Amino acid sequence: MPQMMPMSWLSLFIMFSTTLILFATMNYYTMIPLTKTDKKKETSQKNLNWKW
Repeated sequence: MPQMMPMSWLSLFIMFSTTLILFATMNYYTMIPLTKTDKKKETSQKNLNWKW
């Protein structure tokens, strides 16, 4: 198996780093945040009368 010269390793590292950064930023900025427009859910409260 032939060894690769250092410039080739550097170019591979730069290529994979840029693709990682590119896909990470695309994934971050293409997500559409969902705004909550529905009414606030009312929680049922149970009144407990404690008898000591």
